[in-house]
Amino acid sequence: MKKEKKDIVIELLKKNSDGLTVGEISELLKISRNTVAVALAELKGANLIRIRSVGMAKLNYWSNK
Repeated sequence: MKKEKKDIVIELLKKNSDGLTVGEISELLKISRNTVAVALAELKGANLIRIRSVGMAKLNYWSNK
């Protein structure tokens, strides 16, 4: 079974504790920024990730609850 893009984003965020921007996730996974943004919005809605603004960038972190 093929993994959903959201699951792939989750795996990447779990491996990168320093946080990643939408652009970095998009580049690493070779998927569009829009697809990444949609996946992150779903994860944020489910309280699975944290987002921290650093200047103009927004870093996305896996939420370790």
